[in-house]
Amino acid sequence: MKMTKTVSADAATSENKRSANASEPTQFDQYFMNLAMEEARRAAAIGEVPVGAVIVRFSAGAEPAVVSTSHNQRESLHDPTAHAEILALRAAGEKLGNWQLIDCDLYVTLEPCPMCAGALINARIRRIIFGCRDPKAGAVGSLYNLPADERFNHRPRILEGVQAQDASRLLKDFFTARRKNRRGD
Repeated sequence: MKMTKTVSADAATSENKRSANASEPTQFDQYFMNLAMEEARRAAAIGEVPVGAVIVRFSAGAEPAVVSTSHNQRESLHDPTAHAEILALRAAGEKLGNWQLIDCDLYVTLEPCPMCAGALINARIRRIIFGCRDPKAGAVGSLYNLPADERFNHRPRILEGVQAQDASRLLKDFFTARRKNRRGD
């Protein structure tokens, strides 16, 4: 099924209600994760770690709409905070004129790190949907589970594993090529 960046309000409302509490990805989750994967490929093409993020707004009575997209740019911007999630949050806040993104979901190809998970909690993101786990820095279930910590005043819902194999393969291929290039093979 081919989708545009917005979908019909009636379909979105029923799909969104179902997906907000579901543990299985919906067709919308798959579609928006595809956009995040495109962003990850853009990152890889410029020598950045291939992580992509998309923020989608699900307002009542309105069509779901992509608010922002981004990919890792730490090397390009010489900024250790230039993770895909942070850049997407900044762009979404600016576009919407509000730092609270309570009706927005984040789609990201790799499990967020502690910095990004904390920023997502602070931004009041409704759901975090991610591809593959990050056993070295993941803070949404792998090393830590910040969104589940009851001491925070906001706890986004989590859906993991959406296109996990594709996201993992993209990362593995990137790092394999990087190691090969460093060795001069």
